[in-house]
Amino acid sequence: MKNIIFLIGLLMVFQTVRPQQKIYETAILEGNQILKEIIIIGKKRKGVDNKKHTKPLSSLGQFLEESSKINMIKRGNYAWEPAINNMLSDRISVTIDGMQIFGACTDKMDPVTSYVAISNLENVVISSGQHGSENGQTIGGAIDLKLDKSGFTKYDSKLITGFDLGYENNSNTKIIGIETNYSNQKFFLNTDFIKRSADNYFDGNNQEVLFSQYNKYNFSAISGYKISSKEKIEATLIYDEATNVGYPALPMDVSLAKALIGSVNYEYSNAETFINTLETKIYANSITHVMDDTKRPNVPIHMDMPGWSNTYGFYIKSKAKKNQHALLMNFNGYYNTSLAEMTMYPKNTSERLMFMLTWPDVITIYSGLYLEDKIKINATTSAQLSARFGFQHNRIASDFGLGSLQIFYPHLTASKNRFLPSVSTQITHKKKSFTYTVSLGYGERAPSVSEGYGNFLYNSFDNFDYIGNPYLKNEKSFEFNTKVSFKKKAFNISFENSFFYLSDYIIGEINTHYSPMVIGADGVKVYRSLDNVLQFNSALNTSYKINTHFTTNASIGYNYGKEIHGEYLPLIAPFSYKVNLLYKKNVFTSKIEIVGAGTQVNYSKSYGEDKTKKYTIFNFNTGYTFYINNDVLTVKTGVENIFNNYYSTYSDWKNIPRMGRNIFVNLSYILK
Repeated sequence: MKNIIFLIGLLMVFQTVRPQQKIYETAILEGNQILKEIIIIGKKRKGVDNKKHTKPLSSLGQFLEESSKINMIKRGNYAWEPAINNMLSDRISVTIDGMQIFGACTDKMDPVTSYVAISNLENVVISSGQHGSENGQTIGGAIDLKLDKSGFTKYDSKLITGFDLGYENNSNTKIIGIETNYSNQKFFLNTDFIKRSADNYFDGNNQEVLFSQYNKYNFSAISGYKISSKEKIEATLIYDEATNVGYPALPMDVSLAKALIGSVNYEYSNAETFINTLETKIYANSITHVMDDTKRPNVPIHMDMPGWSNTYGFYIKSKAKKNQHALLMNFNGYYNTSLAEMTMYPKNTSERLMFMLTWPDVITIYSGLYLEDKIKINATTSAQLSARFGFQHNRIASDFGLGSLQIFYPHLTASKNRFLPSVSTQITHKKKSFTYTVSLGYGERAPSVSEGYGNFLYNSFDNFDYIGNPYLKNEKSFEFNTKVSFKKKAFNISFENSFFYLSDYIIGEINTHYSPMVIGADGVKVYRSLDNVLQFNSALNTSYKINTHFTTNASIGYNYGKEIHGEYLPLIAPFSYKVNLLYKKNVFTSKIEIVGAGTQVNYSKSYGEDKTKKYTIFNFNTGYTFYINNDVLTVKTGVENIFNNYYSTYSDWKNIPRMGRNIFVNLSYILK
């Protein structure tokens, strides 16, 4: 209690909100806020946005962590898994420019966010719960990674080139990037390449965290052609490849994770017609992910675990405006195949290999219609109504895979159909310096491929093998959100709460009738549904601009998750806080930051959690921008975890320690 009182006092002293790179997206209805947040990553070629960021060449996971709604689950130093409202990837939707993409790893070692780079993106749109989640079915929220596009010039053609260099001493991380952007009145082409490589990092006790190394490179090309003043077409290509990726919290590493992503879209815009924007896109992506344990010592039995995910999809999106109504319609669909296998190699080479399908070549066909209406009721009040109606068809394409699951479910058929509805409503009212927002939502989601069809998937978090359950019902969520914000000159404060009541909540339950496949596992869990689950998330944010040069930032958050008549839920964030002081004068910036969390009291023993201790760390960074004729050089340097504290958080898989003191330098040079 003393700590809480102290931190509330700290909030009143420092009075800030969130880091400078985040702003809220506002509705077109007189600027009233909706429950959607945008993290601005910025266009480097302009040469001005990079200096806003603490660490311009950070990983995407570090950027996403700046959001009060997102937590990152870490299994190593690479490919952190995002969670919104403390709901992991099975319960949220993650898209790239509206494109559905699904990882190919049964252990969630390749979230969608791992297949793009900071240099690909302009911003990240974050939606909470059902509100504004236009691209896919979700109950927790949605993330849409918006690609960076230069667009067309109004007059002369332009050629802009940029170079990036970065270094971090703790893990000997080296970053190099280059981009070239050409545009004229009819055509533009953006190309970008970035490479990152890191050795093992060291924790706060100066101990090497083995198997935390990685190598990654990413290439993207985006082009556009203006057919007429109202029509244009665009094409996108992204190739991402990571090799020698270590996961210290897991028993296996990754020798290869690669993605090929492509799309073509057409857009028509006419502000004078009822339908002012019409956009259609077709896309395809292919993911390959290969787990192996060849570099691990003392492996009882060697295993290879490759996985493949291929998705083909489309969407047709239109926007219209009529009187006080702003309308959005998004009709989308996709076809996905998910296949994963495991081969075990006995030490006695005379023994036969053991083979099984861990994902039995599951085909998913989905189509859905999203409708949204933003209504201006009067000068101070607006509303947003939205609904999504989806239909999903699953089919097990492999007879061998179907036969494997029929061992547990003798009467299982290959196909399953599901109807997936969701609705939400939101009211925003502005009175003087106050803005009030209240929203309600209901949504359903289908079980993921692992939850429905997984076959002996090992979870190192609780040390159990998991078996899917194709008879699971749709998971259902009722949500209620409130937000009150106050803005007066240089001072801002907001208080936001989200309540989720979930039924048919999908989670694993021990089944003593089955024996584990993995040597050393404690047993087998089969996915089942819980009747009553409650989740609550709360955040208080303040900001105060002290004077022309100084701004203070602070935020605190509290989260709770529990079966109403049972256990606490796993991976629910404890009480957390963040305070910073920012100085900015002309082209110079500097920031000192305090980040911490309380002891994780409400943890789940039955799901493999233990108590994580409280921690507080200090970070510092500074930056300067040089203008050289028309060119721009931005230098950012800083120290993370200044006092080299040893700590881990609730979201660090198997309590792997976080990185100790880390000194970084980022250089960005833009030639115009």
